[in-house]
Amino acid sequence: MLAPVSRYRPPTRPGSKFITAEGHARLATELDQLWRVERPAVTRAVSEAAAQGDRSENAEYTYGKKRLREIDSRVRFLRKRLDGMVIVSNPPSDVQRVFFGAWVTLEDDAGTERRHRIVGPDEFDLAPGYISMDSPLARALLGKRLDDEVHVETPTGRRRLVILAIDYTGVKPPARS
Repeated sequence: MLAPVSRYRPPTRPGSKFITAEGHARLATELDQLWRVERPAVTRAVSEAAAQGDRSENAEYTYGKKRLREIDSRVRFLRKRLDGMVIVSNPPSDVQRVFFGAWVTLEDDAGTERRHRIVGPDEFDLAPGYISMDSPLARALLGKRLDDEVHVETPTGRRRLVILAIDYTGVKPPARS
């Protein structure tokens, strides 16, 4: 006999609270668009659909209410997430090491080069080459220097990578006093 399946899911560990200035601006723009433009438009559409009468067979009403729930859920998530974010807009004092925001060029044993930027978990899927600082590759890279070897466990096995370049292009230098 099979045990009953529970709906309980253990809470997931929230991602790191670091974000680039560009990533923060993107999330803030999405929040503003949802709250000021999309939600009022959907609310109007739901009101118009509700005025048509029988709501049980009114697809516009049903879809509109569902879309409002989706928007409200995303707005709550973005507000909560943006509230605790730490915006990293300056390069570190030691630009010879890999830290948050760095572009890192890597070479594998086959001689293939790849370039990655280490960013926060809320922005890694927005651009090619971006990887989350919580990923195994980024965790292995953090704090390393030029020409260091990095070993990363992947589903296909352990990979050896060499750091060819570290660049903080696009990150504003710290203000001089």
